[in-house]
Amino acid sequence: MKVAQLGNKAHIHKNIIEACKKGNESARYQLYQLYAKAMYNVSYRMMNNREEAEDMLQDAFTQAFMKLDSFRYDSSFGSWLKRIVVNTCINAMNKRKVELTYCEEVYSGNVFEEVEAEPRYTVQLVNRAMEQLPEGSRMVFSLYLMEGYDHGEIAQIMGITESTSKSQYMRAKRKVAELLKGFTED
Repeated sequence: MKVAQLGNKAHIHKNIIEACKKGNESARYQLYQLYAKAMYNVSYRMMNNREEAEDMLQDAFTQAFMKLDSFRYDSSFGSWLKRIVVNTCINAMNKRKVELTYCEEVYSGNVFEEVEAEPRYTVQLVNRAMEQLPEGSRMVFSLYLMEGYDHGEIAQIMGITESTSKSQYMRAKRKVAELLKGFTED
C-alpha cells in the first residue's frame, strides 16, 4: 500500500515517532502505551501463553525502537510494528523447532455448515478453542483469520509451503468448530 493510499493513517502519531527517533524516553513510553495492548493480543494469539506473549511483546518493542530509524511512513506504524511482533513470535517458535502436524486430507466445503446460523459463540469460547490447537495450526489459524495474512504470506513467514498453510488452516478451522460445538453442549 502506497503512502498516498494510506493518507493520514501513515502519519498518525508522527510527532511521537519522530521524538522517539531522537531518543525521547517519554515519547517511547507514550508510543508503547498506544500500541502495547493491541500488540500483546497479536502475540498472545500466536504464543498461547501469557508469559511468553509478554516476553515477545517486550522483545518486539525493543527491536522496533532499535530499528525506528528505518520506519519511513510507507505504512502505518501499527502495521509496521505488528509485522515485527509476528516475526518475533515466529522466530521464537522456530527456535523451539516447531513440528507442524501435516494434514493428509484436504477438506472441502464449509466446515462450519453444521453450525446454526444464529451466532452463539462468544469471543471467550473461540479463544478457549484456539488455545487447544496444536502450535503450528494455531499460528496459521491466527495469522490467517485474526491478522489477515494470506496463505502465501504465511508460507513465507513460517517457512512452509502455501498448500501446507491452507491444510493447516482447514484443519484448525475444523478443530475449532468441533471444540465450539462441544463447548455449547456442555
